[in-house]
Amino acid sequence: MKIIPVRLGDRFVSSKRGVAIVTLLVALGITASASDPAASQSSSKTVQQEKGRRWYQVGTASWYGRYFQGKKTANGEPYDMNGLTCAHRSLPLGSWIRVTNLTNRKSVFVRVNDRGPMPENRIIDLSYGAAKAVGISGLAKVKLEMLRPGDPDMAKQLIAQLRMPVAQPDAVGLGL
Repeated sequence: MKIIPVRLGDRFVSSKRGVAIVTLLVALGITASASDPAASQSSSKTVQQEKGRRWYQVGTASWYGRYFQGKKTANGEPYDMNGLTCAHRSLPLGSWIRVTNLTNRKSVFVRVNDRGPMPENRIIDLSYGAAKAVGISGLAKVKLEMLRPGDPDMAKQLIAQLRMPVAQPDAVGLGL
């Protein structure tokens, strides 16, 4: 293979090195037009591409329960094994994520309130209540998706999960 030098500014760079530099720049999202003020105006195409990028993680989930009941979590609140919470290594405490069991496609929204899981081969530890909601009794392969602030479908799903039936007062007992 013959290496052809390419002129870059005042210097000559081998084509192999040039390809590596271009690949690195593309991977980091840096382009020549990024410093151009005229190109800084966002077009609808760019906005649509940015909206299309979604964070997700796929891996093994486990659950934790009775042994930790009432003990302090990483954010300081007592652990509730029947709550819809989870432990994750790096997601911000207090953030909401959707956990989907890839075996049965059941999903639930949980709030990150603790750090973990301890075993390196797992990506999340669910509370007993959250694991039960998605049908996990041991370990399971799951997909995690962060709640996106501008996504109305995800917001509707979270609200539907959080909506609880309101008990109607007894009209006879209140004298109504």
